[in-house]
Amino acid sequence: MFPQAPAAMPTRPLGRTGLNVTTLGFGASGIGNLGHPRTDLDAARAVGAAWDAGIRLFDTAPHYGLGLSELRLGDALRERPRDAYVLSTKVGRLLRPHPAPTGSDLAAGGFAVADDLIRVWDFSADGVSRSLEESLTRLGVDRIDVVYVHDPDDAVDEAVSHAIPALIRLRDQGVIGAVGVGMNQWQAPLRMVRETDLDVVMLAGRYTLLDRSGEQLLDECAGRGVAVVAAAPFNSGILARPWPADGAHFNYAPAPDPVLQRARRLAETCQAHDVTLPVAALQFPLRHPAVTSVVTGMGSAAHVAAAAAAMRTTVPTGLWQATG
Repeated sequence: MFPQAPAAMPTRPLGRTGLNVTTLGFGASGIGNLGHPRTDLDAARAVGAAWDAGIRLFDTAPHYGLGLSELRLGDALRERPRDAYVLSTKVGRLLRPHPAPTGSDLAAGGFAVADDLIRVWDFSADGVSRSLEESLTRLGVDRIDVVYVHDPDDAVDEAVSHAIPALIRLRDQGVIGAVGVGMNQWQAPLRMVRETDLDVVMLAGRYTLLDRSGEQLLDECAGRGVAVVAAAPFNSGILARPWPADGAHFNYAPAPDPVLQRARRLAETCQAHDVTLPVAALQFPLRHPAVTSVVTGMGSAAHVAAAAAAMRTTVPTGLWQATG
């Protein structure tokens, strides 16, 4: 019923979990209406295009569209063989009825959906269990392969003492496949890797062609057998086009001029090697031995096609040497 990709996407072991993941992963924030609305059909076509391109890692979260991303991803994957793909979601934000909805989540959460629900932070063991149960229902599956503690920036101690141990118990019981943390910083995950039995770190934006501040974390993960999934390889937009334009975003805000100029120098170096900046940005994280996959947001079939083509483009060694 569903055609296979003409060329398989390469896979790598996800650390010591026993799972194998494609080197390119489908980030499902876009199909949760990140930034602007998309239809159910748009979402289904995006997931279908990812499948046809050979992508077999799909990542979502309750946060994305107040559950819409999980619902749409589950619908789009429902007829696919469950053992043929790896599915990840996140815990830390419970979705509860909004006591005073404004009509849109766009200003508060960044998603173009009605805000009938509100996110409630909860990194307790009970909160983790309830979040996972609700995600299973929205996704329409009986198991989730990887569960990340999502953005515990203001609750690091609680994540270490409650959320991660709760997930480890579920992993050891065979309820989930692997335990991870997903953050936009590297310092707290470094502590967690050292103090807990994590399997995976999803690091967003801190090991990219432009921002390599998370390298210490990656080195630690490599030494401990902890897998790293590199998310946000375009640093929220600045590396997503061949030439970073004025006003290009870095870390979800307009890039400071020094960052913009550094990105443009990278673009010039890429041009000198007949490679576009987005191609180099997408492939760069995979050069570190800890990184098993790069996950980028794919809100449409066109996004999928561009990412898959970029991942299959040959990058000359000279470019990596020139960019450090």
